[in-house]
Amino acid sequence: METADTTPPARTHDNDTTADGPPLAVPPAKPQLALELLVHGVGGTTPEEMLSDPRVQRITGDDTAACYRRTEDADAEARPDAYRGEPVREAYCWSNLTSGNSARALWLILVPFMVANLAHWMRPAAPPEHRAQRIYDVLVRILALTLTVLLAAAACEVALDLTAWQCAGTAACVDGKSWLGFLSPANSGWWSAPGRRLALGSVVPLLVIGFLWWLSHRTWSAYESASPPPRDPGTSRDTPAHQRTVLSLHGFWYGRRLVARLRAAHSAAGVLTIAAALRIATAKLDRSGGSGAGGGGDTVLVATGQVLTALVVLLAAVTLAVVWRTARSEAAPDDQSDRLVVRALPYASLVVLALIAVHAAWSRPGSHSYGPLPGAAAFGAIAVFQSLVVLALAVTAWFLQRAARGAARSALNGMGGPAVALLACAVGGVLSGGVAQRFADWMDGNATPGQAHAPLPGPPVLLSWQASVIPALLVVVAAVVVLAAVRVLIVRGQVSRNVPGLYDPRERPDERRTQRIAGTIARAGLTDAAPVLVAVIAAVTLVLGAGAVAGAWLTDLAPGRATEGAPPVVHAAAETAESLGSWLMSAGVILLLAMGRRAYRDHSARRTIGILWDVGTFWPRAAHPFAPPCYAERAVPDLTWRMATWTERFDGRLVISGHSQGSVLAAAAVWQLDLVTRSRVALLTYGSPLERLYGRWFPAYFGPAVLTGLHREMDDWRNLWRFTDPIGGPIRLTTDDGRNVDRGPLRDPLAFGRTLQNPLPAQILGHGDYQADPVFDAVRAELVARLDPGVPVPRPQLPQGSSGRSSA
Repeated sequence: METADTTPPARTHDNDTTADGPPLAVPPAKPQLALELLVHGVGGTTPEEMLSDPRVQRITGDDTAACYRRTEDADAEARPDAYRGEPVREAYCWSNLTSGNSARALWLILVPFMVANLAHWMRPAAPPEHRAQRIYDVLVRILALTLTVLLAAAACEVALDLTAWQCAGTAACVDGKSWLGFLSPANSGWWSAPGRRLALGSVVPLLVIGFLWWLSHRTWSAYESASPPPRDPGTSRDTPAHQRTVLSLHGFWYGRRLVARLRAAHSAAGVLTIAAALRIATAKLDRSGGSGAGGGGDTVLVATGQVLTALVVLLAAVTLAVVWRTARSEAAPDDQSDRLVVRALPYASLVVLALIAVHAAWSRPGSHSYGPLPGAAAFGAIAVFQSLVVLALAVTAWFLQRAARGAARSALNGMGGPAVALLACAVGGVLSGGVAQRFADWMDGNATPGQAHAPLPGPPVLLSWQASVIPALLVVVAAVVVLAAVRVLIVRGQVSRNVPGLYDPRERPDERRTQRIAGTIARAGLTDAAPVLVAVIAAVTLVLGAGAVAGAWLTDLAPGRATEGAPPVVHAAAETAESLGSWLMSAGVILLLAMGRRAYRDHSARRTIGILWDVGTFWPRAAHPFAPPCYAERAVPDLTWRMATWTERFDGRLVISGHSQGSVLAAAAVWQLDLVTRSRVALLTYGSPLERLYGRWFPAYFGPAVLTGLHREMDDWRNLWRFTDPIGGPIRLTTDDGRNVDRGPLRDPLAFGRTLQNPLPAQILGHGDYQADPVFDAVRAELVARLDPGVPVPRPQLPQGSSGRSSA
């Protein structure tokens, strides 16, 4: 007896035909409902705007992210006959995951953590089994750990060194600061001892680390805990291995346990940094302080201090081991409980810090504070170590790039990750130095910290050198900007000759209109030159940073004082660079705080700043747990659940329509569907950065091969783009039947001048309002028709000239 063949038939985009005849007649079938799921882009929009109707109703979701329909479409599934030939439109609104929350503006000060996390995902598209993949992961996580240490060290610099050690121990600095009077040695109070001042000051950096831990834990509960729908994680036998992506793995968007482990390790690292700063300072007091009772007090304190130092080193080694071993588990959701050592690590660090604080507060008669706090050279050690890690990361990325397939358009030839990691360290150094410099200036009154006759020695010398190289870096950036402006003028002149040919030749020529359209196209093309800017800034930053570290270690003086014996021109340039750089570092910190304060009060400003997070926080927190949370770990499961459950419940077909960043979310959600559901879904993208930005900067996850695999396994895909769009671009894929996924470039503006149909000048749309183009409706109708096997597939004729031409 023959067994039934349960293998689903091969999917085809053509109508069924007889062996040697015309297409078979399709019998009337029950109306099949189609759904168009709209996903907006960066900056967010309202469901009323997305559905073009003031009356909308929430279908599923909550106040943070939800699906909406027009009120009259809420019960569409009960009335399929009313929707013959057109889909039910449903809008997924996710803007409150990012720009809608006023507290998100406070994340601006944590930009280095976000940038370091991006470096994890910018690896070349080498095979997953390549040995260098593991090395790349470990190096990025270690670099992220150094940023946490740098943050804790900056907090210690402000609270321990500048406040408790330098200012509180100097009568001239304490004068006029009543809030520091009880710490002054002139009052001979209990808190006036240097060790006790340091123990009390350690509360401030501890609160900073505690706040970051709380914030990470709070967002962890809201974002990383959204579970993906259950499915068979198998892959298609028809898809080659190099066309598969980890974005399709079942556990990719579920990073709950990974973030918990990294949070424990980074919290412990921050606490141990505070403990180390206390321990180094008290070690100097133990060596130089007065004798204790009976003459044996110093010996006991030194021995106790050595034991505490050993505990700090031991816990630091355990922290490093946890970071080293904490890799992402993407094949399935990671639900394993953390080991006891991971859960106990932050608490053990707190215990050691408490013991060191008690040890620091112990009586040391005759001890006093002078000069900078011991251990200030740690900033230089951190900078050197970060540079070495970045160089190792670059070597690793080079090996991965050699093994990558189809990496012709990879940004910086695979070096995007190391370049971005270096910039994360540079931004972290600028923020740390800016806070220390501005606080020191405020504490020192009218004097300049670190200069002759100033009451305070000031922050570490390295921070002054780092500030001094900022003006030189800005000069280089300005030169690149000027070259970019020249490029825009050249391209505008080239494009302007062809713009009139895109429109009706009977229209009157308008040079001003032509130049405006050509200028928009030229400026939009600057996006493709962004890798050059990043490469230049990274290279100059590396050279100037190395020079700052060398100058600080060789002279142990601020640039102005180190060049006192040099020619007057050199000395004047050094002093100018030092002063200007210090103000620039401080201004950067103040600007971020001001932007955060304004965004907290102003909804429009909050929405604008939220756009930064829409782009920068798409990826899960794989390297740094204190980075802004990944909204996609909520949005992608939401979309996946909605598509999977709707197609299963109503046996319908679905078009997911994504604009800008919404197209990236839509593609990621389609990857998460099982193969059967994926074959019943079509994708419509417009203004999409999938290839132009994500494919170039994240080639391992959005490269040409994996995008080809995505199209192979789904029903169909169309992409609309314009030359005037600075973000969206072509996908550069070809379907199995030889047709392009891309429809474009679309003509923008739709009309050149004033006509009977367009009495007012048509707006240049650029990145927005793709629905205004007639091509959009034609392509959407084509996709909807292709989803219904009982409806002949139309081949709509696009409006004349809609594809456009350009010399760009």
